[in-house]
Amino acid sequence: MNTINGTILKEMLKSADANLSNRQKEVDSLNVFPVPDGDTGTNMSMTLSNGVKDAVASYSENIGDVAKALSRGLLMGARGNSGVITSQIFRGFAQSVEGKKEINTAELSAAFENGAKVAYKAIMKPVEGTILTVIRESSWYANHYFNEHRDLTIEEYFDKLIEYAKDSLEHTPELLPVLKEVGVVDSGGTGLLIILEGFKAYLDGEPFVKEQVDDSVTSNAALEVENDEFGYCTEYIIRLNDKNFDENILKNKLAKIGESLVVVKDEDIIKVHVHTLTPGDALNIAQRYGEFIKLKIENMQEQHSHLETKETKKELKEYGIISVCSGEGLEKLFKELRVDTIINGGQTMNPSCESFVEEINKLNAKHIIILPNNSNIILAANQAKDILSDLDIHVLDTKTIPEGISALTMFSPEADVEDNLAEMKEAISNVDSGSVTYAIKDTSFNGIEVKKGDFIAMTNKTIVAESPDRLEATLGLLNEMFKKEDSELITLITGEGSTEEEIATISKYIEENSDLELELIKGDQPVYSYLVGIE
Repeated sequence: MNTINGTILKEMLKSADANLSNRQKEVDSLNVFPVPDGDTGTNMSMTLSNGVKDAVASYSENIGDVAKALSRGLLMGARGNSGVITSQIFRGFAQSVEGKKEINTAELSAAFENGAKVAYKAIMKPVEGTILTVIRESSWYANHYFNEHRDLTIEEYFDKLIEYAKDSLEHTPELLPVLKEVGVVDSGGTGLLIILEGFKAYLDGEPFVKEQVDDSVTSNAALEVENDEFGYCTEYIIRLNDKNFDENILKNKLAKIGESLVVVKDEDIIKVHVHTLTPGDALNIAQRYGEFIKLKIENMQEQHSHLETKETKKELKEYGIISVCSGEGLEKLFKELRVDTIINGGQTMNPSCESFVEEINKLNAKHIIILPNNSNIILAANQAKDILSDLDIHVLDTKTIPEGISALTMFSPEADVEDNLAEMKEAISNVDSGSVTYAIKDTSFNGIEVKKGDFIAMTNKTIVAESPDRLEATLGLLNEMFKKEDSELITLITGEGSTEEEIATISKYIEENSDLELELIKGDQPVYSYLVGIE
């Protein structure tokens, strides 16, 4: 094959989407930290699926049009750092093939090289040994090989691109010491390789197909529900991987954002049906419990969106603040700290770029401040800012919940935006954060042997304590955090798994072993038993 058009690209994309979806758990397992989080495989798969959906829906047979639709879908659906970088790679690809009906091998090679360049430009501080390295090295070497073999077919080009991507991926531990210490290759780079292999599988006549779950596990549950006046009929099936899953907690959370709720559990499969005005929140709430096997969202009355656009715009207020968090207690606290909009999400569920765009568009404010409160969400928030470049949007680099809380305590609705941003950034810089959760796999990190199911304590991206006993792990974290000099305040945020007796013991330990003033917050956050901030 010497050329590909939009129709062929659509089929290549479907094969890649299926391959990544089928192997997302494999990619998730490569995450360096053995904690439940917004896993790379899940983020990349959900991002790619959103882009492929838009690309396949394109009526055009021109590759330029299909690539443009893909880029837009990836952009809006991007989740986590890996998802954002993936969207930027194919944004560069789309720019390179813009306006073209079909492309040859030379143009295909140039498009992937441009994808690498655009992805690097989009990241303020590119890190080598990641997906960025894999796309840069593989596209450069493949293009160099093509220049020496100008008669290369499309299939032969992909053979070389995949070969070089594998070589690059194998060397990622040499560039990123943390990968070498844990004994894995980069997860994002692995996801990219899986996408490329999906492309090639279609060209070889053996495209990947998404694995399907047996619907019989939920066939006994009749979904006899009434249509709501407005909203989205949201359905999904999840394969559970959260050992602490509580069906009632999921039901209670979904009940707050929707109606006609049905939750059916069968062994490690759970099926959900809900009518809601915020389907993104319904997905985010569930994502922490496992991987999506199927999902469907339908607009039950499209006219509702038309009615909203006709509403008379209200006068702009001075500030609008968006914060990401999960847990009833944290949501209540952030609202008390003048947050206008809460996007449900965090470590186990990274909101998409589209989630931010939707919420920003609802705010009627001159200045919009976003607190991602997680390092893996900052890129998606910034991408939303770039999309809505006509608005005055400021994304603060809050990497933890304690940083977000500290920043908000310095916000004043009467101060101008420059003063507020300066005060909030200074507050963020003075915070050290820690957390206690459970390990999802055996590993060795920073000289500490971690066993699956044990509790681990982390601070500043470093595991500092490990124990089968949650209290022991928490006290180990505190001993490490007490070392911060010139500190006055410690904030202890309790999660779903904490007990009153345990909290009392921890509080007494802080009082007896430090001079810090304790602020106790009932956060109700999932997965993380305790979040700690010291400043």
